[in-house]
Amino acid sequence: MTTGHGTRRRTDTDVVVCGSGVAGLAAACALGRLGLDVTLLDKQRTQPPVWKGEVLQPGSLDSLHAWDALGRLEARQAVRLSRLVARTATGEELMALDFTVLGGERPWMLAHDYSTILQCMADSLGPTVRLRRGALVKELSHDSAGRISGVRAVADGTALDIRAGLVVAADGMSSRLRRLAGIDVEPVAYDHRLLSFELPGTLPTDDEVSAHATDRGLVMIYPLPDARIRVYIQVRTDELRKVSPADLRRWCEGLVAQVPALAPLAGLLEVNLDRRQLLPVWCYRAPSLVRPGLVLLGEAAHVVHPLAAQGMNTSIGDAEALAARLAAVDLADGSAVDGALRGYENDRMTRIRDVHTMSHNAARMMTSTSRAGRVLSRRLMRGTARSRRLNYLTTYNMSGLGMRPLDRLDRLVQLGVLPDLRARSFAASHSPAHPAGGAAAQLRRAGRDNR
Repeated sequence: MTTGHGTRRRTDTDVVVCGSGVAGLAAACALGRLGLDVTLLDKQRTQPPVWKGEVLQPGSLDSLHAWDALGRLEARQAVRLSRLVARTATGEELMALDFTVLGGERPWMLAHDYSTILQCMADSLGPTVRLRRGALVKELSHDSAGRISGVRAVADGTALDIRAGLVVAADGMSSRLRRLAGIDVEPVAYDHRLLSFELPGTLPTDDEVSAHATDRGLVMIYPLPDARIRVYIQVRTDELRKVSPADLRRWCEGLVAQVPALAPLAGLLEVNLDRRQLLPVWCYRAPSLVRPGLVLLGEAAHVVHPLAAQGMNTSIGDAEALAARLAAVDLADGSAVDGALRGYENDRMTRIRDVHTMSHNAARMMTSTSRAGRVLSRRLMRGTARSRRLNYLTTYNMSGLGMRPLDRLDRLVQLGVLPDLRARSFAASHSPAHPAGGAAAQLRRAGRDNR
């Protein structure tokens, strides 16, 4: 058959995944491990260099290990980061989240370039997964009952008609498939952007993400492989619009004056001003994750502020949860697939909401530029640091291993209004007879119960 695009090719597959970012690759890895026939499509032939999505939380590392991607990342010198530390502009420690207290086999974050993470995941795709780049998905296909039954795409002038038991929409924030499926989202832009720098050199502490809460907002610093440093600086949306090179140098001098902790990097920042990237910051959650025959994963479904490094990790969790729901399902049975999708949606909506709330609260604490906001956020962080229990829970929630949201009493403890009445029971569970790993397992069970 011929069309305006030349020859039309029809293909049958169990699953067609649209988008080969972290969510799409994770879905292809997880579903391919079930022995499913997976077709993975991406409109881009190569991944453009973007300085984002570089930190993987502990909760993602087991999945990457199971897919054989973790070893590839470590072979390419991925950096282990044991702590996430909130600091003042001068470097004073406000609160430290030490992932080693969680126990387990991999109690650390892992940092590498986003493109390298994607490449290692792509190299780990199983034998039942076919990756086709340069394929633009144009339409959804439907069966006689109106159920989504595949996609129509174009690649190299050839029209592709791919029929599948399931369509996975992992095509990012501007998802065409989400729109075609009739799922509307309302993205909300934060009132700032992040200016990103990649600097040559090493940091005095090489296993830490430092997030500085300053009068101008967030400044974040962490190491990357090959003796490189990533720096994110919060800027107003119009702060660097139409500035001259001389203006940029003056801006850099003012930045270091505002944030003395950046003084050791001042020269490198100035030299690399022309290599900066400016990243917009959004947040949203789709009101639904599924339609009959289709599921949204990753940024097609949810976007959070990057401060808490939850975007990639929640996407990987999406893929694992979807695979768990589909493990015993015949993909040829549309009603069974759709029942599994409804179960997946019920599972994930609560988790996505909790991650969204946690990330937004963390962003408000670190990015506030009002005097009242800065005073409140520092009080909350210092209160968390004083309570071993709250510090542990915050670390656990951030890790991606599970979720136990802080309640109103916890907030009052953070503010110093109430004593921590639950501290004694927490201390008992962390006694030598109940090591940290056991407590983390208890929290995972509690998180499942809450869902």
